[in-house]
Amino acid sequence: MSRFFATGGSDSESESSDEEVQAPAFRPTAPAFTQFSDDEEEVKRVVRSTKEKRYEDLSNLIKNIRNFKKIKDMSSILTSFEDLTRAYQKALPVIMKEENGNTPRFYVRCLAELEDFISEIWEDHEGRKSLSKNNYKSLGTLRQKVRKYIKDFEEDLTKFRESPDVETEEEEEKPESASESEEEPAQPTKVAHVKKESVEKPTKPQDDDESDDSYWGSDSESESSSSDDGNQYVNIRERFLKKTTEKEEKEEDAKKEKKKAKEVKPRRKIAEDDTEEGEWNVVVKGSAQAAEKPKMFAKDAEIDTGVVLAKLSEIVAARGKKRTDRKQQIEMLYELLDIAEEHNLGNAVAIKIRFSIVSAIFDYNPKVSEPMKLEYWGKMLKMMQELLQTLLATNDITMTESILEEHEEYTNAPYFIRGCPLTAVERLDDEFTKLLKECDPHSNEYVERLKDEVTVTKIIEHVLKYFERVGTENEICRAYLRKIEHLYYKFDPNVLKKKKGELNNTDTSVEVMDKLCKFIYAKDNTDRIRTRAILAHIYHHALHDNWFQARDLVLMSHLQETIHVADPPTLILYNRMMANLGLCAFRQGNIKDAHRCLVELMVTAKPKELLAQGLLPQRQHERSAEQEKVEKQRQMPFHMHINLELLECVYLVSAMLLEIPYIAAHEFDARRRMISKTFYQQLRSSERQSLVGPPESMREHVVAAAKAMRCGNWQACSNFIVNKKMNTKVWDLFYEADRVREMLVKFIKEESLRTYLFTYSNVYSSISIPSLAQMYDLPVIKVHSLISKMIINEELMASLDDPTETVVMHRSEPSRLQALSMQLADKVTNLVDANERIFEMKQGNFFQRGNLGNRDRGYNRNQQNQQNWNNQRRDNRGNRNNNRRNQGNRNEQREQRERENQQMQQVIAEEE
Repeated sequence: MSRFFATGGSDSESESSDEEVQAPAFRPTAPAFTQFSDDEEEVKRVVRSTKEKRYEDLSNLIKNIRNFKKIKDMSSILTSFEDLTRAYQKALPVIMKEENGNTPRFYVRCLAELEDFISEIWEDHEGRKSLSKNNYKSLGTLRQKVRKYIKDFEEDLTKFRESPDVETEEEEEKPESASESEEEPAQPTKVAHVKKESVEKPTKPQDDDESDDSYWGSDSESESSSSDDGNQYVNIRERFLKKTTEKEEKEEDAKKEKKKAKEVKPRRKIAEDDTEEGEWNVVVKGSAQAAEKPKMFAKDAEIDTGVVLAKLSEIVAARGKKRTDRKQQIEMLYELLDIAEEHNLGNAVAIKIRFSIVSAIFDYNPKVSEPMKLEYWGKMLKMMQELLQTLLATNDITMTESILEEHEEYTNAPYFIRGCPLTAVERLDDEFTKLLKECDPHSNEYVERLKDEVTVTKIIEHVLKYFERVGTENEICRAYLRKIEHLYYKFDPNVLKKKKGELNNTDTSVEVMDKLCKFIYAKDNTDRIRTRAILAHIYHHALHDNWFQARDLVLMSHLQETIHVADPPTLILYNRMMANLGLCAFRQGNIKDAHRCLVELMVTAKPKELLAQGLLPQRQHERSAEQEKVEKQRQMPFHMHINLELLECVYLVSAMLLEIPYIAAHEFDARRRMISKTFYQQLRSSERQSLVGPPESMREHVVAAAKAMRCGNWQACSNFIVNKKMNTKVWDLFYEADRVREMLVKFIKEESLRTYLFTYSNVYSSISIPSLAQMYDLPVIKVHSLISKMIINEELMASLDDPTETVVMHRSEPSRLQALSMQLADKVTNLVDANERIFEMKQGNFFQRGNLGNRDRGYNRNQQNQQNWNNQRRDNRGNRNNNRRNQGNRNEQREQRERENQQMQQVIAEEE
C-alpha cells in the first residue's frame, strides 16, 4: 500500500520524509483516554446545556421516525415512538422552564404527521393486508398508543392544524442547527459541516483549475493544513470531503432568508430527485379529493333551481362513503345555501338545503354514544330555528316524510319537500341530553349547557305548531310527548297561587299538561307514548300536591299490571313517578300510602340505579363493560334527579310511624309480621350495639326517634326528627316546609299516644282523657277520637266513661307470665304439627301401593289405620281448640262478674 494513505500527507511530504516513515500503514489507535499529544491541549472542551442535549435527543428520534415512515417499518416506528415519549418526559422540566410550558412546535408537528400517517395506512385496507405479520401487529399497537398519547396535546394539535405553515422552516432548522452547533465544537478536527445544498453542481461551466480550486483548495492551503492537522483526522475519508467556503455559506444563508420571506405552507416536500430541490405543495388531511377545494360552479354557469338541486344531490350522495370528508361536506352545503339565497331561488330550495345541513351535522359525529362537538351544536340550534321559522312563515310549503322524491316540487306553489323535521327535533333533543350527561353537574359548564334548554323548547314549540297544521295524529302525539318530557318535572308556583285565587287568567303548567295528555289518551295508537304520557301526568300532579287526581289516575290506568313488560326508559319513568307520588302522599299526611309507594324502591337498597341517577359498584364482575355503557346512556341529567336522602328519610319516618305502634300492640305475638323490613333491620342492629352514641346521620336520628316513641316520649321523638340538622338536609327541600314539619309533629304525638296505651294499658285500671291530652299536647276531642277508634278496631280492650271522661281498662291483656305461656303453647303446637307432617310423608313414601310387591293384602288395612289415626288427631286438635275457647269464655265471664261486683260495691259505697 502506498505510503500516501498511511500518513495521510501529500507526495512531497512523503518523498522528503521516507526515512521517518517506517511504522506499519494501519496501527491500532489507542483509547481516547490514553492518547496524549500537544495538539489536544489546544482543543477547547465545549460544555453543552441541558436544553441542547434534550433537544438533540428529540430531534434525532424524530428523524428516525421520519426515515422509518418512508419504508413503512411499523415495529421500528413503534420502538422509536416509545423512546420519543420517554425522551419528551425527560425533557419536560427544561421545556417548562424555557418554553413557559408550551409544547415545542417541532414536537407537535411530529405528532400530527405521525397521526396522519397512521390514519392513511389504517384506511388503506389493501396496503394494510400486504404488511408483514410483525408490522401489522405493531400498527394496531402504535395506533392505540398514539391515540391515547395525543389526548394530552389536543389544543396544540388543533392550533397546529389551523395554521400548519407558521414558522415551520425555522422550527425544522432549530433542532438541527442546535445539534450542529453542539456537534461542531466537539469534533477533534476543523472540518466544516457538510450540507445537502453544498453538493449541488455549479450551473456555469468552469475550467479544471477553477473547479479544482473550488473543490479542493490551493496547494498552499493543503500544505498548511496537512502540516497542522494531519494527525487529527479520525477517518481518511474526511480528508477528501468537500469543504464549504465562506462564499458558499453566504449563498446558503441568503437562500434560507428568501424561503422564510415567502411564507409558503410546507407540509410535505415533493422532490423529483434526491439531489434536486422540488417545489412545496400543500397536503390536506383526508382524502386526495379533499386536498384542493373544488369550485361549486363554473365561472360563467347559469345558476337556477335545477342546477342547485343537482349539486345538492351530488353532495348528499357522498354521505356515508368511506373517503368523504364530513367537515368539507358541511362547508360545501353552507356555500350552496349562500348561493341559493344570493340568487333568490325560493324558500323551498333553502329549506331543502338547510335540512341537508342538519343531517350532515348529525352524521359528523360517527359515535352514537358520544355527544357532538359544541361548535356544531351551536350551528345545529341556529339551523333548526331558521328551518322551522321558514316553514311556519310559509303556508304553501309542505314537508313530510310521506312525500316521495319524484313527487317533490320546488318551482311552482304549492311546494312539496321530502323530509321529517320532527325526527330531526327528536334527535336534537337526544343530543341535548347527551351533552348534559357529558358535563360535570357541579361546574359552570353544566349551567351553560342547561341554558340551551330554552332554545330547544322553542324549537319543539315550532315543530308542534307546524305539525298541528299539516301533520297526522301520530306525529302530533310524538311532538306533544317531547313537550311533555320537558315540562312534567318542573314545579310551577302559579298552580298553588291559582288554588288560592290569586291568579285567574293565566294557564298553569297543570292545565297545559292536562290538555296535551288528554289528546294523547284519545288519539294515540301506540302503547308506549300513552304510557309515558300517563306516567308524566301523574308525576306532574304529584309534584303540585294534587294527591287525589294522581292516585285516581294510577288506579284507573292499571299500570302496575303491565309495567314489567315495558322498555327500560319507561320503567325508569315509572320508578320516578312512584317516588314522587310517595313524597306527595307524605306531604298530604297519608302515611300508609306514602309507605306503600316507596317500599318497592327502598326494599331493594338500589334506589339510585332504579331511578337512573348513578351506578353502584358491582362485585365479582356482575356487570359487563358493554352493559355498564348501556346503563350510563340511560342515566337522567342531574337537574332531573330526585334527592335520595330525602326519599330515604321520608320512607324511614313513615315506617316508624306505622311499625312502632304495631310492635307495641303485638309485643308477645309470635306470628307478628314486619311492616318495613329495612326499618326493622335498622332498629334491630341499633339494639344489638352495646354502646350507642348520639345520632349523627339521618338514619341514626330516625332510629333514636323510634326508641323514644316506644317509651311514649313524643318530645324526644320530635326533637330527633325535627331539628336544625334534619331541617337543613331534608325538610327544607319541601315546598312549604313549615306546614310539613307541623304535620309531622302532629303525627308523632298521635302515634306516641297510641304506643303508650298499647304498652302501659295493663298497668292502669282507668286513665283520664284530659290527663292524656295534657301529656301529649293534643285537644281532648282528638284524644277521645283516637281512643274510640282503637276500641272499635279491637286494638284496645277498654270502654269510655263519658261523664267522668275516663278510659276504663278491662284487663283482658294477659300478664307477662301468661303471655309467655301462650307463646310456649303455640310453639309446642307448631312443633307437633310439623312432626305429624313429617310422619305422614314418611308413611306415604313407604306404604305406596306400587312398592309393596306381593304385600297388597295389607295395603287396605294400613290405609284404613292411617285414616283412623288422622281422624283421631283432627278430633284431638278440635278438642284442644274448644277447651281453649271455653277457658277464654270462662275468664271473660269471671272478669265480667268481678266488674259487676266492683260496680255494685261502688254504688253501695256512694249511697252510704
